[in-house]
Amino acid sequence: MDTANVGNEPLLRALAENGETAGLQATKLSRPGVAMTARCTHDIGEVEAVWRSLTADGVESPGQSFDFIRLWIADRGIAPKDQCFVIGEVDGEPVALLPLHRRRQMGVTVYTWFPRSQVGCYAPISDYRKLAALGAEGRAQLWQTMVSQLADADAVYLRAIPGEITGFGGLFDELGTPLEVDTLYRSEFSSWEDCDKLQRSRSRRKHDRQQGDRLAALGDIGFELVTDPVAGKAAIDVMFRQRSARFHAQGIRDTFVCDNLIDFYHKAMQPGSGLNIRLHVLRLNGEIVAVRYNVVHGDRMFCLISSMSDDPAIQVGSPGKQCLLRVMQSVFDSGFTMFDMGSGFTDEKRHWCNVQTPLRQHYIGLTLKGRLSVGCHQQFQKLRAQAKASPRVRSALRHFRQFTDKLFGRQQQQPSD
Repeated sequence: MDTANVGNEPLLRALAENGETAGLQATKLSRPGVAMTARCTHDIGEVEAVWRSLTADGVESPGQSFDFIRLWIADRGIAPKDQCFVIGEVDGEPVALLPLHRRRQMGVTVYTWFPRSQVGCYAPISDYRKLAALGAEGRAQLWQTMVSQLADADAVYLRAIPGEITGFGGLFDELGTPLEVDTLYRSEFSSWEDCDKLQRSRSRRKHDRQQGDRLAALGDIGFELVTDPVAGKAAIDVMFRQRSARFHAQGIRDTFVCDNLIDFYHKAMQPGSGLNIRLHVLRLNGEIVAVRYNVVHGDRMFCLISSMSDDPAIQVGSPGKQCLLRVMQSVFDSGFTMFDMGSGFTDEKRHWCNVQTPLRQHYIGLTLKGRLSVGCHQQFQKLRAQAKASPRVRSALRHFRQFTDKLFGRQQQQPSD
Protein backbone atom coordinates (compact mmCIF):
# COMPACT_ATOMS: atom_id res chain seq x y z
CA MET A 1 0.00 0.00 0.00
CA ASP A 2 2.91 2.36 0.63
CA THR A 3 3.66 2.53 -3.10
CA ALA A 4 0.46 4.51 -3.63
CA ASN A 5 1.95 7.44 -1.74
CA VAL A 6 5.56 7.47 -2.90
CA GLY A 7 6.31 11.11 -3.67
CA ASN A 8 2.85 12.26 -2.55
CA GLU A 9 3.64 13.44 0.97
CA PRO A 10 3.92 17.10 -0.19
CA LEU A 11 0.60 16.66 -1.99
CA LEU A 12 -1.16 15.34 1.10
CA ARG A 13 0.27 18.16 3.21
CA ALA A 14 -0.87 20.68 0.61
CA LEU A 15 -4.38 19.25 0.65
CA ALA A 16 -4.51 19.50 4.41
CA GLU A 17 -3.19 23.06 4.45
CA ASN A 18 -5.42 24.38 1.67
CA GLY A 19 -8.59 22.52 2.58
CA GLU A 20 -11.29 21.91 -0.02
CA THR A 21 -11.79 24.31 -2.88
CA ALA A 22 -14.59 24.14 -5.41
CA GLY A 23 -15.79 25.72 -8.61
CA LEU A 24 -13.53 28.37 -10.07
CA GLN A 25 -12.00 29.31 -6.73
CA ALA A 26 -8.24 29.01 -7.14
CA THR A 27 -5.88 27.04 -4.97
CA LYS A 28 -2.49 28.69 -4.59
CA LEU A 29 0.88 27.28 -3.63
CA SER A 30 4.07 29.21 -4.18
CA ARG A 31 7.82 29.01 -4.06
CA PRO A 32 10.25 31.91 -4.24
CA GLY A 33 9.61 33.91 -7.38
CA VAL A 34 6.91 31.57 -8.74
CA ALA A 35 3.18 31.45 -7.99
CA MET A 36 1.33 28.20 -8.72
CA THR A 37 -2.44 28.44 -8.99
CA ALA A 38 -5.19 26.06 -10.05
CA ARG A 39 -8.84 26.50 -10.87
CA CYS A 40 -11.50 24.08 -11.98
CA THR A 41 -14.89 24.10 -13.63
CA HIS A 42 -17.55 21.56 -14.54
CA ASP A 43 -18.26 23.21 -17.89
CA ILE A 44 -16.05 22.19 -20.81
CA GLY A 45 -17.02 25.38 -22.64
CA GLU A 46 -15.25 27.47 -20.01
CA VAL A 47 -11.88 25.87 -20.77
CA GLU A 48 -12.18 25.77 -24.58
CA ALA A 49 -9.94 28.79 -25.19
CA VAL A 50 -7.19 27.51 -22.88
CA TRP A 51 -7.51 23.98 -24.27
CA ARG A 52 -7.21 25.08 -27.90
CA SER A 53 -4.30 27.36 -27.05
CA LEU A 54 -2.36 24.54 -25.37
CA THR A 55 -2.96 22.20 -28.34
CA ALA A 56 -2.33 24.78 -31.07
CA ASP A 57 0.86 22.97 -32.09
CA GLY A 58 -0.84 19.58 -32.22
CA VAL A 59 -1.89 16.69 -29.99
CA GLU A 60 -0.29 13.44 -28.94
CA SER A 61 -3.58 11.58 -29.17
CA PRO A 62 -7.28 12.14 -29.91
CA GLY A 63 -7.71 11.95 -26.13
CA GLN A 64 -6.14 15.42 -26.02
CA SER A 65 -8.54 16.81 -28.64
CA PHE A 66 -11.13 19.28 -27.35
CA ASP A 67 -13.62 18.24 -30.03
CA PHE A 68 -13.15 14.53 -29.38
CA ILE A 69 -13.75 14.90 -25.63
CA ARG A 70 -16.66 17.33 -26.10
CA LEU A 71 -18.37 14.83 -28.42
CA TRP A 72 -17.59 11.98 -26.03
CA ILE A 73 -19.22 13.81 -23.11
CA ALA A 74 -22.33 14.60 -25.14
CA ASP A 75 -22.64 11.08 -26.55
CA ARG A 76 -22.13 9.44 -23.14
CA GLY A 77 -24.51 11.88 -21.42
CA ILE A 78 -21.99 12.59 -18.64
CA ALA A 79 -23.53 14.85 -15.99
CA PRO A 80 -21.78 18.21 -15.34
CA LYS A 81 -21.17 17.26 -11.70
CA ASP A 82 -19.03 14.34 -12.92
CA GLN A 83 -17.00 16.48 -15.30
CA CYS A 84 -13.96 18.31 -13.97
CA PHE A 85 -11.51 20.48 -15.88
CA VAL A 86 -8.54 21.65 -13.82
CA ILE A 87 -6.30 24.41 -15.17
CA GLY A 88 -2.83 24.75 -13.67
CA GLU A 89 -1.14 28.16 -13.94
CA VAL A 90 2.35 29.48 -13.33
CA ASP A 91 2.43 33.20 -12.57
CA GLY A 92 -1.09 33.47 -13.97
CA GLU A 93 -0.30 31.74 -17.30
CA PRO A 94 -2.03 28.41 -18.10
CA VAL A 95 0.56 25.63 -18.35
CA ALA A 96 -1.49 22.45 -17.97
CA LEU A 97 -5.07 21.20 -18.12
CA LEU A 98 -6.51 17.98 -16.71
CA PRO A 99 -9.87 16.96 -18.26
CA LEU A 100 -11.29 14.38 -15.85
CA HIS A 101 -14.35 12.21 -15.44
CA ARG A 102 -15.49 11.35 -11.91
CA ARG A 103 -16.64 7.74 -11.70
CA ARG A 104 -17.79 5.57 -8.83
CA GLN A 105 -16.79 1.93 -9.12
CA MET A 106 -17.09 -0.73 -6.43
CA GLY A 107 -17.65 1.94 -3.80
CA VAL A 108 -14.58 3.99 -4.76
CA THR A 109 -14.82 7.46 -6.32
CA VAL A 110 -12.10 7.98 -8.92
CA TYR A 111 -11.09 10.81 -11.23
CA THR A 112 -9.80 9.51 -14.54
CA TRP A 113 -9.75 10.30 -18.28
CA PHE A 114 -13.08 10.43 -20.11
CA PRO A 115 -12.50 7.60 -22.64
CA ARG A 116 -10.85 4.39 -21.51
CA SER A 117 -8.98 2.25 -24.04
CA GLN A 118 -10.61 3.97 -27.02
CA VAL A 119 -7.42 5.84 -27.94
CA GLY A 120 -3.79 4.78 -27.76
CA CYS A 121 -2.49 7.16 -25.11
CA TYR A 122 -3.44 10.13 -22.95
CA ALA A 123 -1.52 12.92 -21.27
CA PRO A 124 -2.21 16.17 -19.42
CA ILE A 125 -2.79 18.90 -22.01
CA SER A 126 0.26 21.07 -21.52
CA ASP A 127 2.69 23.66 -22.74
CA TYR A 128 5.55 21.16 -22.81
CA ARG A 129 8.33 23.74 -23.01
CA LYS A 130 7.08 25.62 -19.95
CA LEU A 131 6.50 22.35 -18.15
CA ALA A 132 10.07 21.26 -18.88
CA ALA A 133 11.43 24.64 -17.74
CA LEU A 134 9.82 24.19 -14.31
CA GLY A 135 12.13 21.32 -13.42
CA ALA A 136 11.13 18.32 -11.32
CA GLU A 137 10.43 20.34 -8.16
CA GLY A 138 8.33 22.91 -9.99
CA ARG A 139 6.32 20.25 -11.82
CA ALA A 140 5.67 18.40 -8.57
CA GLN A 141 4.33 21.60 -7.05
CA LEU A 142 2.15 22.33 -10.09
CA TRP A 143 0.58 18.84 -10.04
CA GLN A 144 0.04 19.12 -6.28
CA THR A 145 -1.73 22.44 -6.73
CA MET A 146 -3.97 21.02 -9.45
CA VAL A 147 -4.82 17.77 -7.66
CA SER A 148 -5.79 19.74 -4.55
CA GLN A 149 -8.91 20.73 -6.50
CA LEU A 150 -10.07 17.09 -6.49
CA ALA A 151 -11.12 16.82 -2.86
CA ASP A 152 -14.37 14.94 -3.67
CA ALA A 153 -12.72 11.66 -4.70
CA ASP A 154 -10.77 8.76 -3.23
CA ALA A 155 -8.18 8.46 -5.96
CA VAL A 156 -6.89 9.75 -9.27
CA TYR A 157 -6.12 7.18 -11.98
CA LEU A 158 -4.52 8.39 -15.20
CA ARG A 159 -3.91 5.59 -17.65
CA ALA A 160 -1.62 5.27 -20.68
CA ILE A 161 0.60 8.34 -20.22
CA PRO A 162 3.74 8.17 -22.42
CA GLY A 163 7.08 8.33 -20.67
CA GLU A 164 8.33 10.64 -23.42
CA ILE A 165 6.26 13.20 -25.24
CA THR A 166 7.11 15.55 -28.13
CA GLY A 167 10.82 15.14 -27.52
CA PHE A 168 10.55 15.79 -23.79
CA GLY A 169 11.14 13.00 -21.29
CA GLY A 170 9.92 12.72 -17.72
CA LEU A 171 7.42 15.59 -17.80
CA PHE A 172 4.87 13.59 -15.81
CA ASP A 173 7.15 11.65 -13.48
CA GLU A 174 6.01 13.73 -10.50
CA LEU A 175 2.31 13.20 -11.20
CA GLY A 176 1.51 10.51 -8.64
CA THR A 177 3.06 7.05 -8.78
CA PRO A 178 3.76 5.71 -12.30
CA LEU A 179 3.57 2.04 -13.27
CA GLU A 180 4.84 1.00 -16.70
CA VAL A 181 2.42 -1.48 -18.27
CA ASP A 182 2.33 -1.14 -22.06
CA THR A 183 3.95 0.31 -25.18
CA LEU A 184 2.73 2.80 -27.78
CA TYR A 185 3.62 2.04 -31.42
CA ARG A 186 4.09 4.65 -34.11
CA SER A 187 5.47 4.92 -37.61
CA GLU A 188 7.33 8.18 -38.23
CA PHE A 189 8.87 8.83 -41.66
CA SER A 190 9.38 11.72 -44.05
CA SER A 191 8.23 9.72 -47.08
CA TRP A 192 6.94 6.33 -48.21
CA GLU A 193 10.35 5.70 -49.80
CA ASP A 194 12.06 6.03 -46.41
CA CYS A 195 9.42 3.90 -44.72
CA ASP A 196 9.67 1.19 -47.38
CA LYS A 197 13.48 1.16 -47.29
CA LEU A 198 13.78 0.96 -43.50
CA GLN A 199 10.81 -1.22 -42.58
CA ARG A 200 10.59 -3.75 -45.39
CA SER A 201 13.29 -6.29 -46.11
CA ARG A 202 13.54 -8.12 -49.42
CA SER A 203 11.82 -11.15 -47.91
CA ARG A 204 9.08 -8.91 -46.51
CA ARG A 205 8.41 -7.39 -49.92
CA LYS A 206 8.27 -10.86 -51.46
CA HIS A 207 5.84 -12.02 -48.79
CA ASP A 208 3.62 -8.96 -49.35
CA ARG A 209 3.59 -9.63 -53.12
CA GLN A 210 2.60 -13.25 -52.57
CA GLN A 211 -0.27 -12.24 -50.31
CA GLY A 212 -1.33 -9.61 -52.83
CA ASP A 213 -1.31 -12.19 -55.63
CA ARG A 214 -3.51 -14.54 -53.59
CA LEU A 215 -6.00 -11.75 -52.92
CA ALA A 216 -5.95 -10.60 -56.55
CA ALA A 217 -6.71 -14.16 -57.64
CA LEU A 218 -10.07 -13.83 -55.88
CA GLY A 219 -11.22 -10.85 -57.96
CA ASP A 220 -10.90 -7.10 -58.47
CA ILE A 221 -9.21 -5.19 -55.67
CA GLY A 222 -10.02 -1.57 -54.89
CA PHE A 223 -8.57 0.76 -52.26
CA GLU A 224 -10.08 4.11 -51.34
CA LEU A 225 -9.95 6.92 -48.83
CA VAL A 226 -13.45 7.71 -47.56
CA THR A 227 -14.24 11.12 -46.05
CA ASP A 228 -17.88 11.48 -47.08
CA PRO A 229 -20.24 10.83 -44.13
CA VAL A 230 -22.80 8.94 -46.24
CA ALA A 231 -20.27 6.54 -47.74
CA GLY A 232 -18.54 6.43 -44.36
CA LYS A 233 -21.66 5.17 -42.57
CA ALA A 234 -21.79 2.00 -44.66
CA ALA A 235 -18.07 1.37 -44.18
CA ILE A 236 -18.28 1.93 -40.42
CA ASP A 237 -21.19 -0.50 -40.12
CA VAL A 238 -19.21 -3.17 -41.97
CA MET A 239 -16.16 -2.45 -39.82
CA PHE A 240 -18.06 -3.05 -36.60
CA ARG A 241 -19.67 -6.24 -37.92
CA GLN A 242 -16.20 -7.50 -38.78
CA ARG A 243 -14.87 -6.48 -35.36
CA SER A 244 -17.76 -8.24 -33.58
CA ALA A 245 -17.07 -11.45 -35.48
CA ARG A 246 -13.40 -11.20 -34.54
CA PHE A 247 -14.15 -10.57 -30.85
CA HIS A 248 -16.56 -13.49 -30.74
CA ALA A 249 -14.01 -15.85 -32.32
CA GLN A 250 -11.38 -14.78 -29.77
CA GLY A 251 -13.73 -14.94 -26.81
CA ILE A 252 -13.17 -11.23 -26.11
CA ARG A 253 -15.80 -8.83 -24.80
CA ASP A 254 -17.01 -6.56 -27.61
CA THR A 255 -16.73 -3.19 -25.90
CA PHE A 256 -18.14 -1.32 -28.93
CA VAL A 257 -21.42 -3.24 -28.75
CA CYS A 258 -21.61 -3.86 -25.00
CA ASP A 259 -20.89 -0.22 -24.15
CA ASN A 260 -23.03 1.21 -26.99
CA LEU A 261 -20.11 3.06 -28.56
CA ILE A 262 -20.87 2.56 -32.24
CA ASP A 263 -22.99 5.71 -32.56
CA PHE A 264 -20.11 7.80 -31.24
CA TYR A 265 -17.90 6.81 -34.15
CA HIS A 266 -20.70 7.58 -36.59
CA LYS A 267 -21.24 11.01 -35.00
CA ALA A 268 -17.52 11.77 -35.12
CA MET A 269 -17.65 11.58 -38.92
CA GLN A 270 -20.64 13.90 -39.24
CA PRO A 271 -20.28 17.58 -40.24
CA GLY A 272 -20.02 19.82 -37.20
CA SER A 273 -18.23 17.30 -34.99
CA GLY A 274 -14.99 19.27 -35.30
CA LEU A 275 -13.13 16.03 -36.05
CA ASN A 276 -11.33 15.05 -39.23
CA ILE A 277 -12.22 11.38 -39.74
CA ARG A 278 -10.75 9.40 -42.61
CA LEU A 279 -11.49 5.79 -43.47
CA HIS A 280 -9.21 3.54 -45.47
CA VAL A 281 -11.30 0.90 -47.22
CA LEU A 282 -10.17 -2.18 -49.15
CA ARG A 283 -12.70 -3.82 -51.46
CA LEU A 284 -12.80 -7.15 -53.23
CA ASN A 285 -15.25 -7.34 -56.14
CA GLY A 286 -16.89 -4.22 -54.73
CA GLU A 287 -17.42 -5.66 -51.24
CA ILE A 288 -15.61 -4.21 -48.22
CA VAL A 289 -13.05 -6.67 -46.86
CA ALA A 290 -10.97 -4.39 -44.60
CA VAL A 291 -11.40 -0.98 -42.95
CA ARG A 292 -9.23 1.35 -40.88
CA TYR A 293 -10.82 4.21 -38.92
CA ASN A 294 -8.51 7.20 -38.44
CA VAL A 295 -8.54 10.62 -36.78
CA VAL A 296 -6.34 13.31 -38.36
CA HIS A 297 -4.73 16.22 -36.51
CA GLY A 298 -2.40 18.35 -38.63
CA ASP A 299 0.27 16.10 -40.14
CA ARG A 300 -0.49 13.24 -37.74
CA MET A 301 -2.89 10.36 -38.30
CA PHE A 302 -4.19 8.18 -35.46
CA CYS A 303 -5.72 4.80 -36.26
CA LEU A 304 -8.38 3.97 -33.67
CA ILE A 305 -10.00 0.83 -35.13
CA SER A 306 -9.18 -1.69 -37.83
CA SER A 307 -11.08 -4.68 -39.17
CA MET A 308 -11.02 -7.32 -41.87
CA SER A 309 -13.30 -9.98 -43.28
CA ASP A 310 -13.72 -13.18 -41.26
CA ASP A 311 -14.40 -15.22 -44.41
CA PRO A 312 -11.68 -17.95 -44.52
CA ALA A 313 -11.66 -17.87 -48.32
CA ILE A 314 -10.81 -14.15 -48.26
CA GLN A 315 -8.41 -14.34 -45.33
CA VAL A 316 -6.10 -16.45 -47.53
CA GLY A 317 -5.16 -13.16 -49.18
CA SER A 318 -4.60 -11.37 -45.84
CA PRO A 319 -6.94 -8.42 -46.58
CA GLY A 320 -6.00 -6.65 -43.36
CA LYS A 321 -2.29 -6.66 -44.17
CA GLN A 322 -2.92 -5.72 -47.79
CA CYS A 323 -5.07 -2.80 -46.64
CA LEU A 324 -2.37 -1.63 -44.24
CA LEU A 325 0.32 -1.84 -46.94
CA ARG A 326 -1.72 0.57 -49.08
CA VAL A 327 -2.43 2.75 -46.04
CA MET A 328 1.27 3.20 -45.32
CA GLN A 329 1.94 4.14 -48.94
CA SER A 330 -0.88 6.68 -49.03
CA VAL A 331 -0.16 8.18 -45.59
CA PHE A 332 3.48 9.07 -46.19
CA ASP A 333 2.91 10.00 -49.83
CA SER A 334 0.25 12.48 -48.64
CA GLY A 335 2.56 14.49 -46.39
CA PHE A 336 1.80 12.92 -43.01
CA THR A 337 4.80 12.56 -40.72
CA MET A 338 3.34 10.16 -38.16
CA PHE A 339 0.93 7.23 -38.23
CA ASP A 340 -0.10 6.17 -34.73
CA MET A 341 -1.15 2.52 -34.38
CA GLY A 342 -1.97 2.57 -30.68
CA SER A 343 -0.79 0.40 -27.81
CA GLY A 344 -0.36 -3.34 -27.53
CA PHE A 345 1.97 -5.50 -29.59
CA THR A 346 0.86 -7.04 -32.90
CA ASP A 347 2.69 -8.35 -35.95
CA GLU A 348 1.61 -5.36 -38.05
CA LYS A 349 3.13 -2.98 -35.51
CA ARG A 350 6.35 -4.97 -35.49
CA HIS A 351 6.49 -4.70 -39.28
CA TRP A 352 5.68 -1.01 -39.63
CA CYS A 353 6.43 0.92 -36.43
CA ASN A 354 9.87 2.41 -35.88
CA VAL A 355 8.98 4.32 -32.70
CA GLN A 356 8.08 2.60 -29.44
CA THR A 357 7.21 4.61 -26.33
CA PRO A 358 6.58 3.13 -22.86
CA LEU A 359 3.11 3.85 -21.46
CA ARG A 360 2.50 4.19 -17.75
CA GLN A 361 -0.50 4.27 -15.43
CA HIS A 362 -0.30 7.09 -12.87
CA TYR A 363 -1.95 6.74 -9.46
CA ILE A 364 -2.70 9.12 -6.61
CA GLY A 365 -4.47 7.87 -3.49
CA LEU A 366 -6.33 10.73 -1.79
CA THR A 367 -8.05 8.80 1.01
CA LEU A 368 -7.37 5.56 2.88
CA LYS A 369 -9.97 3.82 0.71
CA GLY A 370 -8.35 5.29 -2.39
CA ARG A 371 -4.86 4.19 -1.37
CA LEU A 372 -6.09 0.64 -0.77
CA SER A 373 -7.82 0.56 -4.16
CA VAL A 374 -4.68 1.92 -5.84
CA GLY A 375 -2.59 -0.89 -4.35
CA CYS A 376 -5.06 -3.51 -5.57
CA HIS A 377 -5.27 -2.01 -9.05
CA GLN A 378 -1.50 -1.85 -9.38
CA GLN A 379 -1.26 -5.57 -8.58
CA PHE A 380 -4.01 -6.30 -11.11
CA GLN A 381 -2.14 -4.36 -13.80
CA LYS A 382 1.06 -6.30 -13.09
CA LEU A 383 -0.78 -9.63 -13.38
CA ARG A 384 -2.46 -8.48 -16.57
CA ALA A 385 0.89 -7.54 -18.10
CA GLN A 386 2.24 -10.98 -17.20
CA ALA A 387 -0.78 -12.62 -18.81
CA LYS A 388 -0.27 -10.65 -22.03
CA ALA A 389 3.32 -11.85 -22.20
CA SER A 390 2.31 -15.51 -21.81
CA PRO A 391 0.57 -17.23 -24.77
CA ARG A 392 -0.42 -20.10 -22.44
CA VAL A 393 -2.17 -17.77 -19.99
CA ARG A 394 -3.87 -15.87 -22.83
CA SER A 395 -5.13 -19.11 -24.33
CA ALA A 396 -6.42 -20.33 -20.96
CA LEU A 397 -8.26 -17.06 -20.36
CA ARG A 398 -9.79 -17.18 -23.84
CA HIS A 399 -11.01 -20.78 -23.40
CA PHE A 400 -12.41 -19.93 -19.97
CA ARG A 401 -14.34 -17.00 -21.43
CA GLN A 402 -15.72 -19.15 -24.26
CA PHE A 403 -16.75 -21.81 -21.71
CA THR A 404 -18.60 -19.34 -19.49
CA ASP A 405 -20.34 -17.79 -22.52
CA LYS A 406 -21.71 -21.23 -23.41
CA LEU A 407 -22.47 -22.10 -19.80
CA PHE A 408 -24.52 -18.98 -19.12
CA GLY A 409 -25.89 -18.61 -22.65
CA ARG A 410 -24.36 -15.16 -23.19
CA GLN A 411 -24.56 -13.97 -26.78
CA GLN A 412 -23.09 -10.76 -28.10
CA GLN A 413 -25.52 -8.41 -29.81
CA GLN A 414 -24.53 -7.75 -33.39
CA PRO A 415 -24.55 -4.18 -34.80
CA SER A 416 -27.63 -3.46 -36.86
CA ASP A 417 -27.38 -2.82 -40.61
